[in-house]
Amino acid sequence: MELRSKRVLVMGLGRFGGGVGVTRFLVARGASVTVTDLDPPDKLGKSVAQLAGLPVRFKLGGHDEADFASADVVVVNPAVNPHGNRYVAAAVAAGVTLTSEIRLLAALLPNRLRTIGVTGSAGKSTTTAMIGHVLRKSLGDDCVHIGGNLGGSLLNHVELIRPDDWVVLELSSFMLEGLREDKWSPHVAVVTNFSPNHLDWHGTADAYRSAKQAILDFQRDDDRDAAVFGPGIHNLFINRVGDMRFREMEDLARNPPIPLLIPGVHNQMNATLAADTLEAAAGIPFHETTESLADFGGLEHRLQYVCDRAGVRYFNDSKATTPEAAILAMQSFPPGVLHVVLGGYDKKSDLGGMARFAARHCRAIYTVGVTGDAIAAAARAESLDAADIHGPSQGVSTCGGTDWAGDRAEVVACGTLDKALEQSATRVRRGDVVLLSPGCASWDQYVNFEARGAAFVAAVLKYTGEGAPLPG
Repeated sequence: MELRSKRVLVMGLGRFGGGVGVTRFLVARGASVTVTDLDPPDKLGKSVAQLAGLPVRFKLGGHDEADFASADVVVVNPAVNPHGNRYVAAAVAAGVTLTSEIRLLAALLPNRLRTIGVTGSAGKSTTTAMIGHVLRKSLGDDCVHIGGNLGGSLLNHVELIRPDDWVVLELSSFMLEGLREDKWSPHVAVVTNFSPNHLDWHGTADAYRSAKQAILDFQRDDDRDAAVFGPGIHNLFINRVGDMRFREMEDLARNPPIPLLIPGVHNQMNATLAADTLEAAAGIPFHETTESLADFGGLEHRLQYVCDRAGVRYFNDSKATTPEAAILAMQSFPPGVLHVVLGGYDKKSDLGGMARFAARHCRAIYTVGVTGDAIAAAARAESLDAADIHGPSQGVSTCGGTDWAGDRAEVVACGTLDKALEQSATRVRRGDVVLLSPGCASWDQYVNFEARGAAFVAAVLKYTGEGAPLPG
């Protein structure tokens, strides 16, 4: 797409800079760029600052249909739902070209035969990162480029991507829906799993599945043997070329575990898919991939391994902002060794199931944030029910440092992460695990889950560093 002297409207700058990369790219290509966002300038200060000195026109605090109708090109941010959007409709009615950052990138990549795309309802970020980690260890950092929904914009150094380099892209359903318009699928397609999601955006589970299907729809004969599928995909997706490699949970039971720093059956599946992908795409033997993943520490804030302090392991799962995600994280560890930090902003989710599961599975629960008291109450109620069944135990107290009794967790209402780590430091013993997996958003105490995760890591280092008491 020729951009020089074109009037290009970037729809959605984002508080965290989601539109910064594409705006820089457009300016460098000689476009006349306007950036518009519904948020006012005071909420977009950091993003605007990253564009300081560039010839960009800002229309912040609201959109104007006239800007959309008078543009030559509108770049729609992935966070914007174009369906039924009156501003996007104004652009379409005026014959304006719609595109997105990922569509611009796909058109400029020098060699589609060196592209790997990863999608799925869960696990796609970790699987993408694992694939990139192994490729970089095998080929060098300069030969591997990770982008899409992970790793930041690749547009601003697309000229540095050589035909023999590998490009690994995490592709969301929103991105794939746009790529369908360009009839583009990656050479290697990975689908980690599928369950209905983002129905507020897509409307139906079938529409969501159809968007995901775009990762396969435009593969060609030279993409043979390139589709790698996770569990439960057999009857949901159609690969029109070549063979599909399937992995099911039963495969994991038949094979020895892959040695990983990050726990959980789901990460064993992610690692297996990464190894299958690299064997099919790059000829890297399965065992070499699994060996290379031995030092993979995970993505920040996603069951990220933080450290081991005298036999106690610490994990940061701040991105677990739903009860379901927190339960999945807790299930990654055996019962009776886990100290979990739960709570945060109140999204009006049902937190009772998470609290009850934690009460049965964990050694101790430390609650924080606005929802902390409600989670503590539900966990204590579960513990009391267990006491009625199993008899009295010392573990029901909210402050006593006693052994896990095998039927309920100790509950400690802390309020803050700092207090939670202070309390856990006096209770852990060798072999235990301390996990932040709050099951709630961060907005009551932190600007985002990244800031919350960073605060957790800082508190871990504070209470496990030099001079801190060793666990029993």
